[in-house]
Amino acid sequence: MATSFRLQSYNSPLLSVRSPPSTLLLHIPQRYNLNCNSSFTRLNMSISSTPQTATIPENHTILGCGMVAVDFLVAVDSYPKPDDKIRSTSFQVQGGGNAGNALTCTARLGLSPRIISKVADDSQGKGILAELEADGVDTSFMVVSEGGHSTFSYVIVDSQAKTRTCIYTPGYPPMVPEDLSKSNLSSALDDVRLVYFDGVLQETELLSALVVAQEAHRRNIPIVIDAESKRERVDDLLNLATYVVCSARFPQAWTEAPSVPDALVSILLKLPNIKFVIVTLGEDGCMMLERAEAEDLQSEEIDVDDLFKKMKQRIDTDSTSATCISSDIAKLHAEGIGTVSGKLLLGTAEKIQPSELVDTTGAGDAFIGAVLYSLCANMPPERMLTFASQVAGIGCRALGARAGLPHLTDPLLRPFLVNDPQNVATLL
Repeated sequence: MATSFRLQSYNSPLLSVRSPPSTLLLHIPQRYNLNCNSSFTRLNMSISSTPQTATIPENHTILGCGMVAVDFLVAVDSYPKPDDKIRSTSFQVQGGGNAGNALTCTARLGLSPRIISKVADDSQGKGILAELEADGVDTSFMVVSEGGHSTFSYVIVDSQAKTRTCIYTPGYPPMVPEDLSKSNLSSALDDVRLVYFDGVLQETELLSALVVAQEAHRRNIPIVIDAESKRERVDDLLNLATYVVCSARFPQAWTEAPSVPDALVSILLKLPNIKFVIVTLGEDGCMMLERAEAEDLQSEEIDVDDLFKKMKQRIDTDSTSATCISSDIAKLHAEGIGTVSGKLLLGTAEKIQPSELVDTTGAGDAFIGAVLYSLCANMPPERMLTFASQVAGIGCRALGARAGLPHLTDPLLRPFLVNDPQNVATLL
């Protein structure tokens, strides 16, 4: 018998939903081991039976600038063919948008996020603000236009193929630099640990983001860029970046390099101020290239593609949890591109049982939210990648980008958040 219940996402507008009963089974392995050799370090996490208390970073105020939206989500047994009429299996309305999702994630992890974006004074805009505020996101620097409409998206989730299709309508009028007063911008940046920009902004919104980024750069505040596609003005933001997280297609599209590892080398060469670049690869995990000082590095150059292939062979394919392996610091060479000093890291995604995997909408946003937390918590990169993959995986167990986002107290996050030697494997 179907169960009727009231669904509320942290004081967001209520929806009446009918859903069949379901059971969520989470398998937590008892122990993982740390294996190390001279070339690579593999980091897996182990879980202690002793309850631990997660701590919030001392400086935990961040600022985000990007898209907020309303998502209309429907799940279907299979994606419809042209001219088909089908019935949905479930329906939800949630807040969405890259920046809105990522900052909601950081708020649930214990940070204090502020957001700069724009909505209309319509019912959707009011709902967007209410949901963000209920989750602990400071919306006092948001711009609200009189008239127009807020950004919204239609999301179709194919329950059989485990895919999702997004159709979004940008809000109008878009944000322009004149929407940002000097006093508000100054207040928004006061005492923040870092500033984050998403990569789906419209042309005039990118100009507004650039104003924020330039002031953050002037104040020496670290800048995180979510790069999704090669577009005008994105380069201006990237030139101010401290850290870059990008989609699977971006590195090669932006650099025209023949492979992703080569492209990451190219990005570090083109952007000499960034400390690392991460590319998210969906179910294949992620790849990261971290810059390192080369003063005392006496090793010979290593072809980065060859290194990637060797590291990939060492991935533990039997592990269901997120894992990470890291190379030693080396001179990494990309043929025809150049050489950088750094280390390459490969992270795997959590292997979620098909019966538990509901929706991948917003998984990349959750990953970035966890990276923002990790930077504030000064996590080492190996731990950051496994933590971010775990957060993203937890979020895929519910419909929509935000319904499944974990809180800091989630038991599945405990191994990544405590400094107990029983829980955190120490890198050799």
